[in-house]
Amino acid sequence: MTTKFRKYDVSYDFEAVRRFLIEHYQPDNRDGNFPLPAWEYLHGHPYLDENSLDKIGVWEDSGSIVGVVHYEHKLGEAFFEIHPDYTHLKPEMLEHAEKYLWSRTDDGRRYIKAFVNDFDKDFEALVKSRGYKKDEKLARIMSQLKITYPFRPIALPDGFNLMSLAEDNDLAKIDRVLWRGFDHGDEPPEIEIEKREKQQSMPGYRKDLNIVVVAPDGNFVAYAGTWFVAENEYAYVEPVCTDPLYRRRGFGSTAVLEGVRRCGELGATVAYVGSNRPFYQSMGFKKLFACNCWIKYFDANQGKND
Repeated sequence: MTTKFRKYDVSYDFEAVRRFLIEHYQPDNRDGNFPLPAWEYLHGHPYLDENSLDKIGVWEDSGSIVGVVHYEHKLGEAFFEIHPDYTHLKPEMLEHAEKYLWSRTDDGRRYIKAFVNDFDKDFEALVKSRGYKKDEKLARIMSQLKITYPFRPIALPDGFNLMSLAEDNDLAKIDRVLWRGFDHGDEPPEIEIEKREKQQSMPGYRKDLNIVVVAPDGNFVAYAGTWFVAENEYAYVEPVCTDPLYRRRGFGSTAVLEGVRRCGELGATVAYVGSNRPFYQSMGFKKLFACNCWIKYFDANQGKND
């Protein structure tokens, strides 16, 4: 095997990585790679650092991608997508992350957060040997819900309606529920229509699978984004939020389950979510594995001229 390294070029590598993730997916996400929708959500996220995309590293063999190391939204973090036959690339990929994907703390220290699956003991041993320390609080949990029928009933109080964005794609209402639902404040300072359009521009985004709960006043009060990967027969849930004034009334879970139900009708057998919060456990999601965060801090002066 002869591999070649190059910098990421979003104009053609975005699609190439999509194909890579589909081809090497394993049931229960045992491949350990990003689910395809997470890769798309990364690129459509309104706060993505697009100016640093060329710092992402790509390894290929005979023109086919076999490894990618990348951040999610901003520098300072590293995620590793690896072909099962090319795990020997991990040391080189980690070195690339340390050299190009680092960021700085407020006091000037250079750092990198490497995310390693808890079942990948070889990689875990590698980061330990290079001075990384695990931060339990920053672990990312992958959970799964098996889609079975008959599907649990979905009901809402009188006056509230469940619908998809295929029925009402009001970007101002979407912006408002996401702003309030993720606790940014009472009202968005300005309607960020362009950012919402960007989110909806990803190839796997489907308005009919993005579910909202509509209050009697017409506002969206809960939102659940759902993605369907037909090639691998799974659903992926991201993002999910509920307006603070309407929490603990079942609106968020209702939106999630409706999206999952629709994916099941399309052929999904399981749904994934990157969380193990009680909110998801109550719906039947069960933990599969943790993607642990391993942090390494460098000398405060190191890398200032890198």
